[in-house]
Amino acid sequence: MENIVVVKKSNPPYLLGLLCLIPLVGAFVGLALLIYGIVKYKDKWLSIIGAFGILFTIVVYSSLFYASRHATVFKQGFADISKMQLTSLVKSIEFYKLQHGQYPDSLSQLLSDDKLAPIVDAIQLNQGHQQLYYNYEKVGEKYTLFSSGLDGIPHTKDDFYPQISITDSNKIGLIMSR
Repeated sequence: MENIVVVKKSNPPYLLGLLCLIPLVGAFVGLALLIYGIVKYKDKWLSIIGAFGILFTIVVYSSLFYASRHATVFKQGFADISKMQLTSLVKSIEFYKLQHGQYPDSLSQLLSDDKLAPIVDAIQLNQGHQQLYYNYEKVGEKYTLFSSGLDGIPHTKDDFYPQISITDSNKIGLIMSR
């Protein structure tokens, strides 16, 4: 009697292609499926699924990057973050004066005492403008502070200022301008 050896060929793991729908993870799974499709299984459909996983991740992240710069909802979100940071920055500036007896000459001086002081304007950072910091100027024993807004140009109508209510403006040095 002859011994016949039957080698069962395994099926390509097509269902793993579902993992390609998870951005970032899908790119790595897609790369693995592409390589397996070419080298191990020599299956064009597995290779196509792998290539789709890589392409899908690229499209998703490119869309997110584009939307974060151009979609109104993202711009408004970064503007809201900037407004909250401005209010927090007033507190940091006033605390700096309590500790040092004078207001800082620049916002970067705040970092010597508070490494997390929010001196970078989130909206400017998101929009890729040259000037990333909030507009701050020491004026004698007072100071001005504002964001250049969406256009990134200071002293235009879209600028915004700290949202604080002051009952006695002599207690802090912020010059409230609108």
